[in-house]
Amino acid sequence: MSRDAMIDEWYPVGLLSQLLPEGRETLLMGETIRVSLGADGRAKVATTAGHPLPVTERYGHVWSSLGQPSKPLFDIPEAEHPGRRLVDVGVVRVRCSPLRAVENFLDIAHFPFVHTDILGAEPHTEVESYKVEIREEADEVWATQVKFYQPQAAKSASGGITTEYMYRVPAPTCSVLYKTCPPRPGEWDVITLFVQPLTEELCDVWPWMALYDDDTPMTDLIHFQQMIFLQDRSILENQIPRRLPLDPGMEIPTRADLTSVAYRRWLKRHGFTYGAQLVAR
Repeated sequence: MSRDAMIDEWYPVGLLSQLLPEGRETLLMGETIRVSLGADGRAKVATTAGHPLPVTERYGHVWSSLGQPSKPLFDIPEAEHPGRRLVDVGVVRVRCSPLRAVENFLDIAHFPFVHTDILGAEPHTEVESYKVEIREEADEVWATQVKFYQPQAAKSASGGITTEYMYRVPAPTCSVLYKTCPPRPGEWDVITLFVQPLTEELCDVWPWMALYDDDTPMTDLIHFQQMIFLQDRSILENQIPRRLPLDPGMEIPTRADLTSVAYRRWLKRHGFTYGAQLVAR
C-alpha cells in the first residue's frame, strides 16, 4: 500500500450542518479520526491520540488531511453566485476504491444502461466526440463539449433535452460536473462528487450541488441525486478489480473513455496510487 503522494491532499470528512461537540469517529486512509464542533463554533479534526489535523470548511463540508496540504482547497466559483441553491446531498458508503468512484462519475457511456429513462435511454447510446485535456496551469483534468440526450437531465427538467456537460477533476478523489441548467439554458448547474477514502477499497461519497432551481423542494433535490448515485453504487461494488487499474492494458478503453484515460494518466503521473492497482494480480 502506498499513500505518500495523496496524504497531503484535502478530503471531505463530514457535513458542517451535522457537527456535534462530542464529535464522531470516521476513517481517513485507514486512520481513525474524530470530527467535532469546537467551543469556538469551528470544526475540529484530530487523531484518536489527540493530534490536531488541518481543517478547512467549504461547500457545506469539513475537509481535513493526514498530511500538510501545500495549497488551499480547490475553488468552485459558482458556490458564491447569488441565486444558486447549495444542496448538501448527504453521504453514501460504497465498497470500492475511491478512485473507482470518481472514474464512474466521469463516465457518460453508462447513462442509458444504469440510469435508464432518466440520464439516458436507448436508442440514444452513442457518445459523440468530445475534448479532453490536462490544464497544466491549474493541474486539472477537463472534458468539454460533451453532449448527451437525457429524458430527465435534472429534477427541474420537464422533458427530454440534449444536455451539454463539462467535467473537471481538481483533486484525486473529487470531480466537478457542469451541465445544462434546464430552467436557465445559458447557465450551468454544478454537481460535485467529494470522495472520502476510508480505505483503499472503501469510501464515503459526499455529493454536493449548486443549482438554479427555485421551485423544487429541497427534499426532492436530495432524493433525486441520491437515487442516481445509488444506481451507480450497485455497479461500482461489482467491478473487478475493486481497485482502479493504472497500468495500460489491464482494462481496454473505448473512444468514449477519453476522460477516464486522461484521469488515470494524471493519477499515475502524480503518484496518486491510494486505491489504485498498478500491476495485474
